[in-house]
Amino acid sequence: SDVCSSDLLTVTRNYPTDVKQRQVIVKLDGEPFAVLLFGQSITRAIEPGSHQLRFDNTWVKKTIEFRIAQGEHVTYNVLNRAGRFTWWMVLALGAGPMYLTIELQQAERQQA
Repeated sequence: SDVCSSDLLTVTRNYPTDVKQRQVIVKLDGEPFAVLLFGQSITRAIEPGSHQLRFDNTWVKKTIEFRIAQGEHVTYNVLNRAGRFTWWMVLALGAGPMYLTIELQQAERQQA
């Protein structure tokens, strides 16, 4: 199918405030979609309708429900962020909690 006329989903991980640690595993409707390290993004054509995105940084999981219309391009930005005691725990234990923030950018209509 022609990617230019498809319904597109993009997930990015490029916020400057990301802690740049841990991968973020992304599943779309229960199926593998991407494993993102800091600075990466992925765009794929998907079917129009209702979908579920699941984000997992191996410490915390978040699920987002969304709809995509025909000819639409939906983009989500994800970032791993430190909590209040993260760096103390990293120093003391070698690991600490990383939290996920997910933001929807404005959906765009594709040009025909």
